[in-house]
Amino acid sequence: MSSVIDEVPRPLEKSGFGFFGSSTTRSLIGGLSVAAAWSMVAVLTALWPDKPESDWAYTGGFAVACGALALAFALAAFTGVRFVAFQRLQRFSPWLFALALFLAAWEAVTAKLGLLPLPFFPPPQAIVEVVIDDWGRLAEGIFASARLLATGYFLGAAVGFVTGVAIGWSRLAGYWIHPVLRFIGPLPATAWLPLAFFVFPSSFSASIFLIALATGFPVTVLTWSGVACVKSAYYDIARTLGATQRFLVLKVAIPAAMPHVFVGLFMGLGNSFAVLVVAEMLGVKAGLGWYLQWAQGWAAYANMYAALLLMAFLCSGLITLLFRLRDRLLSWQKGLVRW
Repeated sequence: MSSVIDEVPRPLEKSGFGFFGSSTTRSLIGGLSVAAAWSMVAVLTALWPDKPESDWAYTGGFAVACGALALAFALAAFTGVRFVAFQRLQRFSPWLFALALFLAAWEAVTAKLGLLPLPFFPPPQAIVEVVIDDWGRLAEGIFASARLLATGYFLGAAVGFVTGVAIGWSRLAGYWIHPVLRFIGPLPATAWLPLAFFVFPSSFSASIFLIALATGFPVTVLTWSGVACVKSAYYDIARTLGATQRFLVLKVAIPAAMPHVFVGLFMGLGNSFAVLVVAEMLGVKAGLGWYLQWAQGWAAYANMYAALLLMAFLCSGLITLLFRLRDRLLSWQKGLVRW
């Protein structure tokens, strides 16, 4: 028995790596690797001439920006030796390294070699040029899209949450609402476009309705599922202690259903973004969806890619904010943190 155990390979001890085994050293190596990759992008962009007959105004600026990022990553890597907070950049090092390689390949096959046809595949400096020269219209589009998305999303989430709690708690509400939900909910929100633009007085209100409809269905279903899945033992214990119906709903059913509610909120956010783009393409006069349609009509594909990137950043930021809110709320429920 002991011989078999002795033959099983054991994991290397942390001290066996020596100097390279510490987290500080790994953070330093990762940061320097990222700095070297971004320096490579800067050198490739600056020293490799662009394809003849090409006119990219921000090639030098893009190279300078990549060099500045390389310097910043190198300083962050050395600072991490002294400050533990900067060592957290270590987990982003692979992504930053991969992003530098992607930009280098993108620059090479577009601006330098011209392997991808224009204007469908512009180089990175063309995107930078759009962001710098057309920042006013892009900022207006971000503000308009954020306002429209926030109004429709919060309205749909609120209605969906209340409806889901009602269906999961009350048999009477489930009897009347459930058939309507099964009939309307599975239909894509974009299928209601002709009716929405006819019924509502403006394209803005019609877009809010469509976004709210796309958000409300997953929130309703997941909230209903969360309330219905609460263990009956929780209700029995609360009733034994003299809890009222209101207490059972507000203090037992809803808190226990919160993980399901946030899943519905995540799904509703993705649906709302899809409907947002379609609604802005058809009715409104400002927004990222309208900007995408305008750029496609003029074959300004650099503008289109810039709008897509900004929309991706906006969606990613909202998802991150929703994750933070979920973690904070669930930790508060468990008594781990205070508001």
